[in-house]
Amino acid sequence: MTFSLVAREPSTGSFGIVICSSSPAVASRCAHTRAAVGVVASQNVTNPALGSRVLESLAAGNDAAAAVDAALAHEQFPDYRQLTVVDSRGNTAVHSGARSLGVHTHAEGDQAVAAGNLLADEAVIAALLRGYAESGSDSFEGRLLDGFGAAVAAGGEAGPVHSAGLKVVDDVEWPVTDLRVDFADDPLAELTALWQIWQPQKADYRIRALDPTSAPSYGVPGDK
Repeated sequence: MTFSLVAREPSTGSFGIVICSSSPAVASRCAHTRAAVGVVASQNVTNPALGSRVLESLAAGNDAAAAVDAALAHEQFPDYRQLTVVDSRGNTAVHSGARSLGVHTHAEGDQAVAAGNLLADEAVIAALLRGYAESGSDSFEGRLLDGFGAAVAAGGEAGPVHSAGLKVVDDVEWPVTDLRVDFADDPLAELTALWQIWQPQKADYRIRALDPTSAPSYGVPGDK
């Protein structure tokens, strides 16, 4: 009931994830990122703690594969878990437990991993990775969304998708993009619309955090 793409952008070192599910608020449970450390999707029958454990292991110096192994070593139900990881050197790792739901698969690319369960078809994950890799968008977020769109066009999940999230970390401690659609009939369309609103303001909000004396106006009544 979930498919996702985690990736590192080679030119900037940014990490990002796009994820969707038939269940509500998927990004609140399954999307895990940390600037300069890595990105993790913890999905299927989700244990959100695994995302935090993998990030802590990466921060301690382990690579993606070792971090997955370390996190799963203390997991009581590894057969139910699906994990994908990209680390700060672009290494990838994936674990799909034997009890992953329905049609499930994964694919690893250049500093990117796509995976899913309860899919309409295994080809959905190849389309997700390909849509990202072949995107002509000039933004990391746009390329992640293009992957999402390609996966939906390839059939998506076996049932309707209701929630989605897009999250990117860059050179500051907080996510520079963190957008969620927690329940909707067309979360891809709504997430894309949110990105179109956020994109022209993204850099301004970074400036406001780092140096409010040079920050652009908020453009709201009373702000001069």
